Order: sequence, then structure tokens, then C-alpha cells
Amino acid sequence: MHSLRLISLLAGSALVASAAHAAPAPVADTVLLHGQIHTIDAQGSIAQAIAIKDGRIVYLGSDAGAKAMAGPATQTIDLKGGVVMPGLIDAHMHPLEGGAGLLACDLQYKRLTVPEFQAALSACAAKDGSQGNDGKWLIAVHWFQQEMQPLGVDMTKAMLDALPTQRPVAVFSSFGHSALVNSKALALAGIDAKTPDPVGGAIHHDDKGAPTGLLEDAAQDLVRKLVPTPTPADDVVAARAALAAMAAQGVTTFLDADAPRESIHAFSVLSKAGELTARGHFAPHIAPEEGPSPEPALARIVEWRRTYDQGAAQVQPTIMVRTIKLYMDGVITAPAFTGVMLQPYLENHGTPEKPDWQPGTNKGPAPYFPPAVLAPLLERITALGFDPHMHADGDGAVRIALDAVAALRKNQPARDVRPAIAHDEIVDPTDFPRYKALGVTPVLSLQWSKQAADTVAGAKDYLGPKRYAFMEPSGLLAKAGARITFGSDWPVDPLNEWFALKVGVTRRNDPSAGPEYSQPLSGGPPLSVMQAVRAATINAAWSLRAEHQVGSLERGKFADLIWIDRDIFAGNPDAIAQTRVLLTMVGGKVVYRAP
Repeated sequence: MHSLRLISLLAGSALVASAAHAAPAPVADTVLLHGQIHTIDAQGSIAQAIAIKDGRIVYLGSDAGAKAMAGPATQTIDLKGGVVMPGLIDAHMHPLEGGAGLLACDLQYKRLTVPEFQAALSACAAKDGSQGNDGKWLIAVHWFQQEMQPLGVDMTKAMLDALPTQRPVAVFSSFGHSALVNSKALALAGIDAKTPDPVGGAIHHDDKGAPTGLLEDAAQDLVRKLVPTPTPADDVVAARAALAAMAAQGVTTFLDADAPRESIHAFSVLSKAGELTARGHFAPHIAPEEGPSPEPALARIVEWRRTYDQGAAQVQPTIMVRTIKLYMDGVITAPAFTGVMLQPYLENHGTPEKPDWQPGTNKGPAPYFPPAVLAPLLERITALGFDPHMHADGDGAVRIALDAVAALRKNQPARDVRPAIAHDEIVDPTDFPRYKALGVTPVLSLQWSKQAADTVAGAKDYLGPKRYAFMEPSGLLAKAGARITFGSDWPVDPLNEWFALKVGVTRRNDPSAGPEYSQPLSGGPPLSVMQAVRAATINAAWSLRAEHQVGSLERGKFADLIWIDRDIFAGNPDAIAQTRVLLTMVGGKVVYRAP
């Protein structure tokens, strides 16, 4: 099949070359020869060679055709039969936080026992040297809360109070929806038995009413606001680290899916210095408490767009502020249970040895943006020229988001809107076809569609077999015609795009996760390799209104491409996880070359 597409493309190139005899071919800046260039165009064409001029693709076809465009100063790259494809587009991540995490007290997403957890934090405290007299906080990130051993262990402030430090301590989960803090941090934040839950958050309490130290969603902000803010210089260092990590993974365009001003500013500083090595899209968020009266929030975001958005896309990567983020709920898994559900979570009415799972009364929290607030808010967001990007984990939150888009389509049928719903971990089957019908993009973290502690111990029993059978429904949504799009959600997970694509096409975890997680996750068929690749290229480009510039390798588009060390379109799909990027190019400029 590859050869048929290749012959077709080369024949077309010959016709173009023959018709162009009257005009001299442009002298290319760069040509890549002797390769398998997967264009990811509508036909799935494959070329041998590509020529680039002024940061754009000017030729795709045979080696001979590309060589004819070379001059004395043309750089020639011999691919030696290697695979080239469009640069990856990550349509949902948190890059400033990810970059900062690379430089912080990093728990590295590891499965830890409580003693191992405490030892890692103690090592960070000792390395820092402060004992707390200076008021300095100990902050740790990338805590894999759902994988704490033994599974289901109750994490409390007592585990942090036992550390050999007097400092306030805050440990943030990799999911971004939970934090564990010690007693000193609770006292500084003024959190006690009488502190009410904030809108969009929860403070966990023990059976005596005292706070346990576990804070969910917006409740984390009660502590975050006390943590010393990184300086603008710190943010630029973190942004630079994030860009380096992205380039090594082959990411050439990204969406910051909850962009504070500090993030937009830091990447803008790098853009002005000529150091922006990926195309940056930024989605500031509107907080749930701002929803009923959103004008101040909208005015703030419009001002950020006026200040930072650099206009029409250019060959050199730029900054765009054209999306607004809304959180509809939290996460569906234990122990948070902050996903908004259509039906209650199940509760064990039996014993651990003889469980009896029955529907309880908990459907999760109230939706962070209830229907009466969300529908008019989408009207205002889209009237200002922004696309909404809505976090919805539970099927109830998904339903509310889809209903609000349906109202928008009905009231504003001519308005050009590209709404997205991120995560979509549980979707009621009756809502599968609504994504295509309403033009809603599901932005999925494909690496979640595997068996792991959060999808098994954290969800299977609590959701029940019927809902669990539709968990992480990427293949089912694709079958219903949805435009599947990829977003890593880094640093919720490590930045490992190739593992995510592998999971998307196998629904299997890495063998190192252990035999208990070795089988594919239920929830429908896996994606094909091409579906997964399109999710991370042209579909993601469409979701960001960039499909005419990037996302596929076609004449006239920007030369955003990667050279990888294997043919991911053939052979064992499990091997996709081991893919190494050999070269990353953005706008015709090499921004990463493997050592």
C-alpha cells in the first residue's frame, strides 16, 4: 500500500516538474533525500524527498526532483531510508509547569510506598538545606497519588509531619487535581475544621472533622497562594527547559491549556529573543466563580490577547492567544471522585474480602459551570473570537458541555467556532455521535487508555462494569466520526509522546507496569496507527485553526517536520513507544538533533 501511494505521488511530481519547464525551479535552502516521507495529507501520500525554501515546503516527490532544486549553498540531509513525518502537535499541555517540574523536587511519577515517599521528600529537604526558620516551603511535584503502595493507602498530613523539617510542605499530584500538605501548611493557610469548601474544590476531613491535609481542585489554591511565586527570570528558565524537552520529543506546536499570564509572558520573552522553538498557543482560563459575571475575566483575557498575540502565523514560531479554558469538573478516579457523573459512583456495602458494590449517592461535585452559566458564557467567549476548550472528565460534565455547544450552534448557526472537550474519560454512548454532529473536538490523553492503578483500582469498582466498558473511549468516538485529537496533559504524565501514541493503538501499558496491568484496557477498539498519528498532527492542527500552515507535509506549508528512527506505520505497534527523534525542524530550522 505504501508503494502505491508513493508511485502516485512521484507520478504527480513528474507532471508538475514537466509543466514547470518554462520557469526555473527555486533554489532550495534544504533538501532531504532517500527517505520515507509520510506527508499525512488527505491521501496518506509518501515521498522520497522534500525541498524547503524560506522555511516552507516547496517540493515533495522523487530524489531526482529534489536534487534538481539544489544549488551550491543548499544543505542536503541524507535520510538513509529513514522516516520523516510532520512535527507533533500537542493540543493540551501545561508547559511552564512542566518545565518548572524538570527543575524541582521531582517524585518522577513513581509507584512509591509511604516510607519511599517520605525518603524522597527528606532527600529534597536535605539537599535544600533549609529547616524552615526562613519560611521557605518544601514543594514537591509529579506525585503519582493513585499508585501509592499499597493501593488505596490513606494519605494524610501525618506522613508529612513526620519529615525531618519544620518547613511547610506541599506535595502536588501529577494529575494536578490534588495536593497533600502538612500541619504547618494548613495552619498558614488558615484551614481548620470550620473552613468551608471553596467553589470547585474540596477539603478532606477525618471522622473528627479535622482537615486531613488532602486538598482537591480549587482547595489547593488556599495553599498555592502562599507559596512564593517564581520570578519572571525563573519562569523564562522553566519555559526554556520545556521547549528543549518538547523539541527532543518532536513537538513543534503546543497548546498551553490553562495559561497564566506568567506562562504567556515567559514564552513571549523567548519569542522576542528568537528562542521560541515551537509554535505557542495559549488558553487562559476563566475560574468557576467568575462564570456568573464573566466580563472582568473576559476583559482580562482580551487584554492579554492584545498584548501578546503576534497575529497571523509566520515561518518563525510565534505566540497566539485565541482559546479560553473552562474546567467543568475534576477527575473521575479514587480518591478524588470529583468527576461530574450522570449516575452515582458505586460504594462497597460489603467487606474488602467479599465486596458488594452498589450505587451510592455521590455523583461528584456540582458542575463547576452549571448549564445556566455555561451556555451564555460560551456565547460571550465565541462572540469575542475565542474557541472554548472545556475540561470534562465525567459523563455528566461531558453532557453539560455538549448541551451548551448545541445551544450555541442553534442560536449562532453562522458563527465559526471550534469547541473542544478535553479528556472525555467517561462518555455516555448516546453522546458519541454528538461530537461529529456538533463539530466538537475530543482532545484525549491517549496514554490513559491502558490498565493502571488509576484505571483499575481507582475506577473499575467505583464505576461499575457498564461504565468501565466505555472508559477512555477513543476508538468508539473515532468510530462515531469524532475528530480525535491528542493532548499529553504534561506534566500530569511524563512528556513521552511516543508512549502515548503506542498506548493509543494497543490500549496496553508498558511491561514494566507488572503483569496485573498487562492486558489491554476495555472500552472499545484501539485506534489505528494512522488515526493516532493524525490525532497528534493534522487533527490537532485543525483544533488550533492551524491546518493550513502545519499538521501535514504539503507544498506551501511550514517545514515543521521530524525524522524518527523507525517506521511506526509498519511492524509491531508496541515498538512505537521506543521511538527516538533524530531531528526536529520548525519553519525549516533545525531545533533539535539527537546526540
